[in-house]
Amino acid sequence: MAKNKSSYVCQECGAHFGKWSGQCSDCGEWNCLVEAPNVSMPHHKANVAKSSAKTASGSKSTLGGNYSGSHSAVMPLNAVNVTFDTRLPTGISEFDRVLGGGLVAGSVVLIGGPPGIGKSTILLQTATNMARIESPAGSALYITGEESLSQVAMRAQRLGLPADRLRVLAETNVETICSALTQEQPAIAIIDSIQTLYTDAISSAPGGVSQIRESAAMLTRYAKQTGTALFLVGHVTKEGSLAGPRVLEHMVDTVLYFEGQSDSRFRMIRAVKNRFGAVNELGIFGMTDLGLKEVANPSAIFLSRYDKPIAGSVVMVSREGTRPLLVEVQALVDDAQGQPRRMALGLDFQRLSMLLAVMHRHGGIHTSGQDVYVNVVGGVKVIETGSDLAVLLACASSIKEKPLPSSLAVFGEVGLSGEIRPVPNGQERLKEAMKHGFTYAIVPKANAPTKNSTQFKGIEVIAVDRLDDALERAFEID
Repeated sequence: MAKNKSSYVCQECGAHFGKWSGQCSDCGEWNCLVEAPNVSMPHHKANVAKSSAKTASGSKSTLGGNYSGSHSAVMPLNAVNVTFDTRLPTGISEFDRVLGGGLVAGSVVLIGGPPGIGKSTILLQTATNMARIESPAGSALYITGEESLSQVAMRAQRLGLPADRLRVLAETNVETICSALTQEQPAIAIIDSIQTLYTDAISSAPGGVSQIRESAAMLTRYAKQTGTALFLVGHVTKEGSLAGPRVLEHMVDTVLYFEGQSDSRFRMIRAVKNRFGAVNELGIFGMTDLGLKEVANPSAIFLSRYDKPIAGSVVMVSREGTRPLLVEVQALVDDAQGQPRRMALGLDFQRLSMLLAVMHRHGGIHTSGQDVYVNVVGGVKVIETGSDLAVLLACASSIKEKPLPSSLAVFGEVGLSGEIRPVPNGQERLKEAMKHGFTYAIVPKANAPTKNSTQFKGIEVIAVDRLDDALERAFEID
């Protein structure tokens, strides 16, 4: 007799379990197990499958443990032929920056973001740019699984994009898509989106863990074998992470996230994984009637120009990927009307709480009975520790109700003992501040230029090594 056995699959990591539980024992996530379709298997075949799985996992075989099979040649690492692949330009300079200089042949790029943020827009712009190139290396194929071909054509007309050379296909079956790709042989292919695809090898519905994992694996194998660069569009959950199994991000070469609000003028694309470029590289775009346009001077959009200095505001020199970026940090400290609240937008909330404790212990400024709100202007997310000193100076300015000079730029990491620690690429940060007309900079002592340096004559660099020294000297600047 055949026995029916239900299995449960983790939506985060794809692990299988024989019974439901509240937490996945493999990845530790809660409420992520869903029931998979029943599998009918004869009892004796089930035992054979278990025995085979045990043998494959490394246990000794009852046949003596003799294994045979072909494999690729083993060679020394220095004998491997290294080729430097030519990058394919997308026609959008900021997008090329995030990708590490352009597209690499055979690479797979996963791009995610909330609905309406601009994923399909920028990929359609990229596809039309690539399709305009006369050479065969510039051919492009846009495959849509969520929208009809008429909807894609309407978007291209609304954005004023040349659609005469771009080839499109509406399909959700992976086998059919791979067949079409083999016939067309494009340089790049865009799949919108991975959650709508399905393969005939699996009976579950599209969007499930098994379907997403197997569909992505088939497309990745095709890209590596043929050299076609693939873009996969992914949905995000309400927590902001990519929907589907976590293994999806491990399969691809590059993972890009859209940041910012869908109702904002600006969009930001951050590379959280890139095998061919810098991680945390940030591309800044402006949303217009004609699609996403790159921003030539990103630092300018995050700086607010006031008629006079205001309390609780300071300019920080951050570094996103390979370039420095000037952003404004604002803080509001007010008397609490109950339990004190801490809120951080664009910064790590846990790090804010730690920094406030350091300021109390080593700076003599306490916020135990006050609400503290910190915001990074423009919607950009700052994940580096070089923002520590700017956050504390903004909080101190709000508490004292004394504005800091508008010509002051700050960067530096604050340690638990109150020391100001250096950050990478301090010289480049100072040059970015000088380029935008800042005349004062408070920096860690280890990042300060030498006295004989002539390239920083236009800016007065104040080097500090302790938090109390930084707080004192910041309010002494005229």
